[in-house]
Amino acid sequence: MEKIFNNTADAFALKSDTELERAYFLFKMIASQPLVRIGTAVTNFALKMHLPVEGLIRATVFDHFCGGTTEEDCLPVVDKMYTKGVSSVLDYSVEAKEEESEFDKALEKTLKTIVFAKERDAIPFAVFKPTGFGRFDLWVKLGKGEPFTVEEANEWKRVVERFETVCKEAHANDVALLIDAEESWMQDAADDLVAEMMRKYNKEKAIVFNTLQMYRWDRLDYLKKLHKQAKEEGFFIGMKVVRGAYMEKENNRAEEMGYVSPICISKEATDINYDDCIAYMVENIDTMAIFAGTHNEESSYKLMQLMQQKGIAKNDERVWFGQLYGMSDNISFNLAANGYNVAKYLPFGPVRDVMPYLIRRAEENTSVAGQTSRELNLISAERKRRKLN
Repeated sequence: MEKIFNNTADAFALKSDTELERAYFLFKMIASQPLVRIGTAVTNFALKMHLPVEGLIRATVFDHFCGGTTEEDCLPVVDKMYTKGVSSVLDYSVEAKEEESEFDKALEKTLKTIVFAKERDAIPFAVFKPTGFGRFDLWVKLGKGEPFTVEEANEWKRVVERFETVCKEAHANDVALLIDAEESWMQDAADDLVAEMMRKYNKEKAIVFNTLQMYRWDRLDYLKKLHKQAKEEGFFIGMKVVRGAYMEKENNRAEEMGYVSPICISKEATDINYDDCIAYMVENIDTMAIFAGTHNEESSYKLMQLMQQKGIAKNDERVWFGQLYGMSDNISFNLAANGYNVAKYLPFGPVRDVMPYLIRRAEENTSVAGQTSRELNLISAERKRRKLN
């Protein structure tokens, strides 16, 4: 397989010299764990005390990793990326809300992105998080099989109605809908509800997509079990396949509470698990659709190779590659330049409300060995090519 991910001219074609310099500065900062810890603490403090730091955040980390504060705000970024064949997934990235009004707002935002997606080729998917539509503890309680109070039962009914509304709308508009995965101790309840939506709305093809976090060693078995049901009941499976974003949290909780961690024993085991899952889905592509969310070059090459072997066209609608905005441009833009379907997750929302997401991104980059240094090396190579050093 021809190696395409070192081409920095294509990777950073859309970045001005100033934007490239900002990216260099940011990843240099993120490369230092103490700096990320201090920066996170200072930012949280400043936001809590209502200090005027939003302008600074907006000009640096926010604009690098987010599309804007509203959907409309994101459109110049969406259109610009699409000139290079890279699509966008508008992701309302407001996290950790607990009020019903916030859940209704998230529903409203998701419905709006479905309309945006229907009207624009550049936006092929809509997306939401289960906890964007209902309280975290409610999911946990349901997953444990604990009985609800009358009030909680009504609350849950509203969660199901939100799912139903958004899946029905996606189906009616023929827009694929990605549903993110979260912590393992709430995920069982989410899996059951998403599977229910697949049964209902994936009769002709995959519209509703769940997410498999392959740092969990049980996920391939889960997929195989779901596949058996899908064959028996006649529905298609859509899956976004990722490695996962809550590793430290998962391991710490397992240790504290004395159960076996759901996380694979090593990075290598996670990589094998990820690639095995993708291979299984490619093997069963007639009844499945893949959104391969990965910043891993090897896994991307493997999927490209499997597609070639299986005679799957590069632009087959059932196979998408996905990366986060502000990261791994060398993968996204080079895949697009070579004719593959690629979409960037483009987070948006008020600066203050998107901070938990941004902090997680920074911490994740710091903890993923090699990710930040790879970004830095590529940016440095492009600076050199442009003679910016």
